Amino acid sequence: MKEIEPIAYFHSPFTSKFGIPRQSGIIDELRGKIVFEPKFRRVEALRGMEGFDYLWLIWGFSANRPEAWQESDSLMVRPPRLGGNERVGVFATRSPFRPNDLGLSSVKINKIGNGEIHVLGADLMDGTPIYDIKPYLPYVDSHPEARGGFTDNREWKPLEVILPDTLSQSFDEEQLKALKAVLEQDPRPQYQHDATRIYGMPFAGKDVKFRVDNGKCIVIGFDVI
Repeated sequence: MKEIEPIAYFHSPFTSKFGIPRQSGIIDELRGKIVFEPKFRRVEALRGMEGFDYLWLIWGFSANRPEAWQESDSLMVRPPRLGGNERVGVFATRSPFRPNDLGLSSVKINKIGNGEIHVLGADLMDGTPIYDIKPYLPYVDSHPEARGGFTDNREWKPLEVILPDTLSQSFDEEQLKALKAVLEQDPRPQYQHDATRIYGMPFAGKDVKFRVDNGKCIVIGFDVI
């Protein structure tokens, strides 16, 4: 079998796994771009893509420890949607901890040009290798009547986010919208509930500090990375 190689790499405001949306398409304000490797950076490779609105990305969980899967003899994981404690089979989830470290995401095309595709709503870390790109086809890929397993029965309540006015001096308007939307989704491990704990989330070159108390995400400030 041929060994696969990255055709492109993803560029994102997230330089670590912490804070990345747990699914693609949740945060439309989140911008990123796909930058092709030189051998694939050719106009003809993208010809016809302008007729589509969404793409499927097949990519690699490059920040996982290679030995992590081998160290575990379990085929069960703990999805955040189930509170981070209840276990289900790995193939019934989209957990990043998988036998082959492959991810699948649907993203919205923003613009195309110069060997790059700018997209919205991705759940990829900066530097993520992309192995293939395919167009999203509504007539076969959309199934609005489909059941969603355990996600149908567990309501996800977004947090109320409180941002200090001083953040507007260091983030532009688009970055602030994306940051707020990310924090609304509660990036913490779902088994942690310490209201005094301060979290740091690398985002757009800053380490954003926040804590969560009684359904509110309170941003305290940031450090420059």
